[in-house]
Amino acid sequence: MKVGTLWFDNSQQRDLRGKLERAAAYYEQKHGSRPNVCYVHPSMLVGAPPEIDGIRLFESNTVLPHHFWLGIGEKTSIRPAA
Repeated sequence: MKVGTLWFDNSQQRDLRGKLERAAAYYEQKHGSRPNVCYVHPSMLVGAPPEIDGIRLFESNTVLPHHFWLGIGEKTSIRPAA
């Protein structure tokens, strides 16, 4: 990912899908294209699907809980979480 947006959402009214949809809409408005990868803290992926609305989810210990790091993944760097 060469360009990314870090989004914070700790709302208890929205589920992971809702939070990701808002973050992706903001990214698309700002950058003019829809993100296809999102890095989140591993604790946020418990029971989550590997992809939501075309956005592949990856775990990263360097991303804090309730944060979403969105962008366009490069084909050579996309690897699913273990």
